[in-house]
Amino acid sequence: MPADVPVAELQTLLDDVLQLRQYVIHSAAQELERYQPYYPDGQFSPSALNLAHYLALRRRDLRPLQDRLADVGLSSFGHGEANVLANLNRVIRLLQLAVGLDAQDVEPETGAATEGEAAQLLTQRTEALFGPRPEQRLVRIMVTLPSEAAWNYPLVQALLERGMDCARINCAHDDRATWKAMVDNVRRAVAKSGRACKILVDLAGHKVRTGPIATAPAITHVKVRRDVYGNMIAPTKILLAADTDTGGHGVTLPELVDYHFTVPQELHRQLVLGDRLYFTESRGKKRYLEITAQISTHYWLAQCLDSTYLAADTPVNWQRRTTSGAYQTLGTFAFSLFDGEPLVIRLHKSDLLMLTRDALPGQPACRDEASGRLISPARISCTYTGLIDDLQPGAPVWIDDGKLGTQVEAITEEGALLKITHAGPKGVMIRSDKGINVPETRLNLPPLSDKDLDDLDFVCQEADMVGFSFVETVDDMEYLMNALAERNAANLTIIAKIETNRAFRHLPEIILGTIGRHSLGIMIARGDLAVELGSVRMSEIQEEILWLCEAGHIPVIWATQVLESLAKKGQVSRPEITDAASSVRAECVMLNKGPYVLDAVEVLGDILSRMQEHQQKKFTRLRALHF
Repeated sequence: MPADVPVAELQTLLDDVLQLRQYVIHSAAQELERYQPYYPDGQFSPSALNLAHYLALRRRDLRPLQDRLADVGLSSFGHGEANVLANLNRVIRLLQLAVGLDAQDVEPETGAATEGEAAQLLTQRTEALFGPRPEQRLVRIMVTLPSEAAWNYPLVQALLERGMDCARINCAHDDRATWKAMVDNVRRAVAKSGRACKILVDLAGHKVRTGPIATAPAITHVKVRRDVYGNMIAPTKILLAADTDTGGHGVTLPELVDYHFTVPQELHRQLVLGDRLYFTESRGKKRYLEITAQISTHYWLAQCLDSTYLAADTPVNWQRRTTSGAYQTLGTFAFSLFDGEPLVIRLHKSDLLMLTRDALPGQPACRDEASGRLISPARISCTYTGLIDDLQPGAPVWIDDGKLGTQVEAITEEGALLKITHAGPKGVMIRSDKGINVPETRLNLPPLSDKDLDDLDFVCQEADMVGFSFVETVDDMEYLMNALAERNAANLTIIAKIETNRAFRHLPEIILGTIGRHSLGIMIARGDLAVELGSVRMSEIQEEILWLCEAGHIPVIWATQVLESLAKKGQVSRPEITDAASSVRAECVMLNKGPYVLDAVEVLGDILSRMQEHQQKKFTRLRALHF
């Protein structure tokens, strides 16, 4: 502390910090009164108490006081999230010494955690959620399993060997049989390797998506690759499956298959090599497909030598060469019906889009051919018909991960008329099954869908943790806790996924209403959260979530698009490396699936191991520099 600082100034600082401490204790007590109904015995955990202290502390603008403390060489409260009162008490004792008083231990508040206890609480909870820490790093790695993990055991084994500490299964995809096969492969790999690996199963939640889009006539243009002179480079390869086939046989299909059609099962089982399918295409030209290989009992490979416009339900003559060399027709069938390509609905800034109440297929805008005058706007439905009634004029609506931004112009009998406010310079093509986010609108939906409740039966039997998608309030948490208790799974850890504006605003109450009562982790679901809050705000929002969770001693999962390019394309960008390095402040980092996910796990493990030498939570560690 500088020797020339006036004692009067130090005394003023001491008085201000003492006053701040008194305010924090009083305000925290008032905050916790709101949560008495969740704690009938009136006993709040040390973590709940510390989080209440932190919330009280952060209600004030501390920057002037921080600057004054820093000027005299004292702590400015920058690293005290985990033990707020202990940090304040330390500053008070130093100021007491500086003004010539005997340093007195400030009376600790009953139930508050000491510095050592705070760190131990977070460590214990992290190990309870994710298992023992790996040898080379503190932060765990979670991997979202692809469907392939159900039948490709070597992939699961390799993920574990590369460093996966937790496997995530998403109930929004696949089915119960596939999930069970994934779980069995993970358990088998754990037993064989001796490595720990927890299993998180995410409930799908109420994901509101765009509805289907009308299709063009069901005609497929089968193209033949040709050189600049028009000469054929190679025949077109076509995969033929029986019309009863559902896929998922674990067969490695040829990489250069150009098209995939289905034919009647009766025809499929009678084909042999050398047969051909002879037909008249939609332009009246004669064409045929020659059967060239059998991939498996489920797939035949055929080739086509000429460009073809193939309509659904085209009659097909099944032919086989006789001993004389001529082809003999053995029967007449038809290609199985297939859908045409979806119509193109491209929207630009200031265009209109009708989000309809009915479930009719989406259509592009209709304009007068002569004048170009708009007759009717583009239209599309959504999977939650009640959304229209929940919306209000002026409310923002974001579609397809924020690619298309709109605002409600009016609510009509037909639906919600949206005006495009954000779109790229070339417009945005709207597609079916794309997410719809309404950050300022509360949806009139129960916390768990019927599908979630059905899937929860599986989760309670097979998982170590349940992911709560689109949780928004402490009442939502109560709903899930009751559902778990009904299934005799009251001890199953809940991972609350923070992915909406409302969830972020209610995060303190979600934590305070849960810790001490139920095992809890927080996932920063940065994809939907960025759409809801805006990408520009994501940096500060993820910081605030990390601070709140550290104050409550709650483990955090840093999720969405970590090393995304590496996992999906095998190439990593510099910004992604920087993002992955920042994730070291969480307790677990999640990778999404992709063809190169094994490489992503290895690279992420290396980054986390290196970064923990420099950073642990918000505390910067000054390891000796090596040049």
